[in-house]
Amino acid sequence: MQRIRSQSATQWDGLAHVGYGGKFYNDVPAGAVNNFMGASRNSFHKAVDRLISRGVLLDIARLKGVDRLEDSYEITEADLRAAEERQGVRVESGDVVLLRTGSYKWFLEGDREHFLGNAPGPGLDTCQWLYDREVAALAIDNHSGEVWPSPVPGATIPFHQVVIRDMGLTLGEMFNLEELAEDCEADGVWEFFFCAPGLKVTNSAGSPVTPIVVK
Repeated sequence: MQRIRSQSATQWDGLAHVGYGGKFYNDVPAGAVNNFMGASRNSFHKAVDRLISRGVLLDIARLKGVDRLEDSYEITEADLRAAEERQGVRVESGDVVLLRTGSYKWFLEGDREHFLGNAPGPGLDTCQWLYDREVAALAIDNHSGEVWPSPVPGATIPFHQVVIRDMGLTLGEMFNLEELAEDCEADGVWEFFFCAPGLKVTNSAGSPVTPIVVK
């Protein structure tokens, strides 16, 4: 028997990962997700073969002219639109968006304490844009999957709650986007074939993943 934490390293958060108000995605009661059998509803394994699509990298750090965004910088809808314009690309229905903050550099440089600290990331302002563009999944290079700590009083992970529970979006965290960002900046091509199916483990809330990009 092998044991592995599903929510560790580069990972996907599935529909059983986060809920609020006693409900998970599609009005599933919490008792059907959090029980001794695991996620008997909304299990991540049902989505693993669907995480193959066109990918688009939006490099917010480069947009701002920095190696990495400042701690707890809240990415806005205006930032996403500005990154599209700078890069000459448009996010379309069904795309997987990869969002670079530059935070992963802390991890690569061995400063894991800083990497796991206050993190730049998307805030609630971006949710409507993600919904309107019909984004299939969002993957980020930070540890939290959103701006950290939360700027919303009384809510620890409000972005997770909205995009996962309310929108049904698969959310990725701790994606190493550094080499990809260098390549995209060099050739000016910010779209690619993206393949990142997770582990097909039943009754799971998410999965570690080894993403592959083909340009």
